[in-house]
Amino acid sequence: MLTNRLSASRRIYITIMRVLLVLAAVLTAALVVFMIVYVLSKGLPYVTWHLLSTKPSYVSGTIGILPDICNTVQILLASLLIVLPLGVGAAVYLTEYAQNKKLVAAIEYAAETLSGIPSIIYGLVGMLFFCEFLGMQTSLLAGALTLVIMNLPTVLRTTQESLRTVPQSYREGAFGLGAGKWRVIRTVVLPGCVDGVVTGCILSVGRILGESAALLFTAGFAHVLFGFFEGLTKSGATLTVALYFYAKEQGNFEVAFAIAAILMFLTLLINFAADLVSAYFRRKKAM
Repeated sequence: MLTNRLSASRRIYITIMRVLLVLAAVLTAALVVFMIVYVLSKGLPYVTWHLLSTKPSYVSGTIGILPDICNTVQILLASLLIVLPLGVGAAVYLTEYAQNKKLVAAIEYAAETLSGIPSIIYGLVGMLFFCEFLGMQTSLLAGALTLVIMNLPTVLRTTQESLRTVPQSYREGAFGLGAGKWRVIRTVVLPGCVDGVVTGCILSVGRILGESAALLFTAGFAHVLFGFFEGLTKSGATLTVALYFYAKEQGNFEVAFAIAAILMFLTLLINFAADLVSAYFRRKKAM
């Protein structure tokens, strides 16, 4: 009797937990689908070629987001060109060269702390240091450098974890063939962990595209079209900042939802690219 009662209560408990887990999964999926459908349905009708290919004119009253798209591309490229060498180089040093374990632990702890700091604090520090102290003023370069600090822990940690997945026997085999330390890293270790580097890059792209709070303080609100290198020294609004500007300052929710739809599409594209890259490298390792 007691055994049957316990087994019955256990079956009830398992059933309840299974139902709760299914509800949690369904609720999560429903929220994602709702956000995607709602934003795309509200924004796609207002995404036109005229909106994408023109710049705003306060004289004629036309609205265009071409400068915002160009600013987003500029700040994305500038950030990646700086953060990837720094993050990958730091990860290689900490994993392959550093002998002081306390130093490695301190740097890793600092990286974990940096990844948890709110972005608005990065914007405040970037404004005071890059814009004021270094005299860059409000510019895309100041915003890019701020984003470099924000994304450095992500690239560092993902690359580190990927480096640690490379078997030690690969390194020992290369050393046994007479290869030097840097040659082993360059020809054996890095090709074996390139998926982690790509993952860190894709995560950084997603965070750069979605960042607004830090850029409000450092990159500015300007909707002016400049050349690539000249634009880095000028103030400029990215797509996320432009979304805030049109929704909060002008109350133009049609354009705001159009920008939101573009950002949503870019986010989905980035996630799709991440899945493709991960699948490619898994197949390559399996061969």
